[in-house]
Amino acid sequence: MRRLTLAVLLSAAALSLCPPLARAGAYEDFFRAVSLDEVQTVTALLKRGFDPNTIEGVRGDSGLILALREGSMKVFPVLLNARGIDLEQQARNGDTALMIAAFKANMPAVQALLAKGAAVNKSGWTALHYAAASGDSEIVKILVKQGAELDALSPNKTTPMMMAARGGFIYSVKVLSDAGADASLKNDAGMTAIDFARENGSSDIVDGLTYRLKKAGKL
Repeated sequence: MRRLTLAVLLSAAALSLCPPLARAGAYEDFFRAVSLDEVQTVTALLKRGFDPNTIEGVRGDSGLILALREGSMKVFPVLLNARGIDLEQQARNGDTALMIAAFKANMPAVQALLAKGAAVNKSGWTALHYAAASGDSEIVKILVKQGAELDALSPNKTTPMMMAARGGFIYSVKVLSDAGADASLKNDAGMTAIDFARENGSSDIVDGLTYRLKKAGKL
């Protein structure tokens, strides 16, 4: 009887060390619900104590980042306002929620994240790089107004203007240039924003940036 009681106690102690939500398959339920924008499931799991900063195993996305990748805009505000949410949490490749919102040209999400205090700048790729790459000049403008580093350098020294020029996004290039971004900078491959625009066949960007550099005495 004593052995049986001891075994039961040890078993109970072992179970107490395991998160009850994990035993219930909450991890899979959570990320499935985020992907499918099932707000009731996500809300219920959070109320039961599920950590909103848990990461999934494929890309290392948090629920907040995954919601933005998948366009789950019912779930997004629930996670944004979850207790203890980490707005600066990064996926394995360095992506943050603000970066994904900018890349997806999701203006409401960008505004909500900024209002909540999401950081505009970080080392490496930034939200401004991603906004410039997507060509959303309004998001580029908002990030610039929020103090985004105009000539932020990616790991290979690519700037936001280079990304905008590469995509042929003349309005984003203009916003960045008007704000003072330097079109003369070169990345590790020796390419400037003008080179990217020329490679893309965007002669209007080439002409505009060339004129501005000549006027500034940089060309």
